Amino acid sequence: MENPNNKILVTGATGYVGGRLIPRLLEKGYKVRAMGRSIDKMSCRPWAFDSNLELVQGDMLDLDSVKKAAKGCRVIFYLVHSMIAKGDKYADSDRVSAENMVIAASDAGAKQIIYLGGLGDVRHENISRHLVSRHEVGQILKSGAVPATVLNAAMILGSGSASFEILRYLVERLPVMLTPKWVHTPSQPIAVDNVLGYLTGCVEHKETIGKTYDIGGPDVLNYRDLIQIFAQEAGLVPRKVIPVPVLTPHLSALWIHLVTPVPSSIAIPLTQGLSVPTICRENSIQAVIPQKLLTCRQAIALALEHSVKNTVESCWSDAGEMRPPEWASCGDAVWAGGTILECGYRARILADAQTVWKPVRRIGGQTGYYSGDFLWIIRGMIDRMVGGAGLRRGRRDPEHLRPGDALDFWRVLKAEPPGRLVLLAEMKLPGEALLEISVIPVSKDVTELQLLSRFLPKGLLGILYWYILYPFHQLIFRGMLDKMAKAAGKKLISKPERFTPKLYDTCTLPYENEDHNIRH
Repeated sequence: MENPNNKILVTGATGYVGGRLIPRLLEKGYKVRAMGRSIDKMSCRPWAFDSNLELVQGDMLDLDSVKKAAKGCRVIFYLVHSMIAKGDKYADSDRVSAENMVIAASDAGAKQIIYLGGLGDVRHENISRHLVSRHEVGQILKSGAVPATVLNAAMILGSGSASFEILRYLVERLPVMLTPKWVHTPSQPIAVDNVLGYLTGCVEHKETIGKTYDIGGPDVLNYRDLIQIFAQEAGLVPRKVIPVPVLTPHLSALWIHLVTPVPSSIAIPLTQGLSVPTICRENSIQAVIPQKLLTCRQAIALALEHSVKNTVESCWSDAGEMRPPEWASCGDAVWAGGTILECGYRARILADAQTVWKPVRRIGGQTGYYSGDFLWIIRGMIDRMVGGAGLRRGRRDPEHLRPGDALDFWRVLKAEPPGRLVLLAEMKLPGEALLEISVIPVSKDVTELQLLSRFLPKGLLGILYWYILYPFHQLIFRGMLDKMAKAAGKKLISKPERFTPKLYDTCTLPYENEDHNIRH
């Protein structure tokens, strides 16, 4: 008879590490339960329909849902972090999440918790709040009845990681850099493939249960060394790095926010951590889980190769909540919660739906928005200056979108080819906004393309914001319809016209699957 406690629970399933760990566990034949806040977001991953995978919806701050996810699991990977979702309050959320996991793992009768933490001596005078929080989470997990294995890592090098993306954008865009003194702080980065090797190895090697290990690559170097190695591997001229004593980690993080797609809420904790040496104090795990460790040069070369080929498995921007605004749901009166302001335009195109969908799925990133790109760029610059995501976040893949993807300053809520794309605005706004693009077949050779912007303003400022930009919405939407038809190689057979959707048309966003336990 099959042991009911043989599943492996992976929390943070759509995060950077979790999204890469799951397929590797499946390849080894393990039965995996993936936990995330959104079933839709997990369902569109390449590994989502494996026969050995079960998807479960849960929130680490909701103890009941964590208990439900942990039930029947022998090993639990704790790979969640609240830094993106909770901002400055991440430490409090991570503390509660860890405490909930301790309770849930004990109730489930689990045999092991595996946690990926951060390197850095908490007694160091320059220790960051982020590293203190990472250490605290590890201590909470180890304090429970279920033994926890803690792996402490420094910078993770891999395509899509926040640390790698910061490095890439800085080197590619700045031939001369004014940097803080921390560019000389020693570190021991590790390739993401080696991190995954250690994580999976902890399941296979029982002697790791209850132990704490430092994990790192074979190189000990500083950030200045990484900058020059990246430049060499990317075929760029050597970068001029000028350390400036007065440039604090906080100021440098704000500069990173402006130059790279990584927001200051992530850049600040990461750069503050660079002020502390992050070197392995012991290497005992190498004897327990032997593997070939990639050098920093090899890890950077491999990450660049994946980026060029658009084969990035997961990205730092995958993490975070994907929660549509409540007013987008059905059941309430149209005025409930506030007045929803709308701007919709539509036109008919002499083409089938599949043909019209092609420019829809390519929107944003390098493709742009088909009309008024200069205005989009200005809006992105303003958003970056006030702390938003801006346009630099780009998109994961130039051809394909999936729920949960970051798309410039949007988050994909729905991607239903060839019918509908729904984007949630993550830019700084005095309100909440959705952009819905619908492809509606009229006949075999005629398709209607609709663009609908919906906005719930917050206060008088939100209302003023909407009406100031309203003329630009009209201009841009008309242009987008025309240019998207041309991008599809077809022509409009009707002029773009304004439309107001009926109530039932705006009540079609079942973002969360009511069945919170879906087995594929």
